[in-house]
Amino acid sequence: MISDVIKSAKLRYLYKGTNKKMNTKQFNDKILKLADKTYRLAKSILYDEHAAQDAVQDLNLKLWEKRGKLDKIENITGFVLRAMRNLCLDRLRRKHVENELQNDLEYRESDPHSQLEKKDMATRATVLINQLPELQRTIIRMRDVEGLELDEIAEITSLTENAVRVNLSRARQKIRTQLLTE
Repeated sequence: MISDVIKSAKLRYLYKGTNKKMNTKQFNDKILKLADKTYRLAKSILYDEHAAQDAVQDLNLKLWEKRGKLDKIENITGFVLRAMRNLCLDRLRRKHVENELQNDLEYRESDPHSQLEKKDMATRATVLINQLPELQRTIIRMRDVEGLELDEIAEITSLTENAVRVNLSRARQKIRTQLLTE
């Protein structure tokens, strides 16, 4: 009887120590039950029902892809809500930058000289990006051209997020310096 209890405890301990991915039922029970909370949070930040629904779907997809690491998180509710907040803030930042760029482009498009200058600047930036070291070139293209997040780039390149951030900063600084000195 006591040996059965000990065996059961050992099995539970061994199971917790494995890096087994969360199955569908566990994901539904732990993550998808938070869908209403994440939707309300997204809607309160984005002020748009469709954008909030998209954000919830994107977050659930990201969490599903990283389900192997979710068992290690103690406060899963806090983690999911923080992830939703960050995702929504990233979307707002991106939308703000896109709006600024669009307004800037609309203003410049009326002047042919500005159009030519913009095209020349883009060509020079492309040439400068191609001159960067391979790692920096890859990271800047993933981030600025493809729009990947730092954690995604880190996973793809097998670097830490901090290393990605540093390489991205150095690459941008090199390009900025070259553009200003030409």
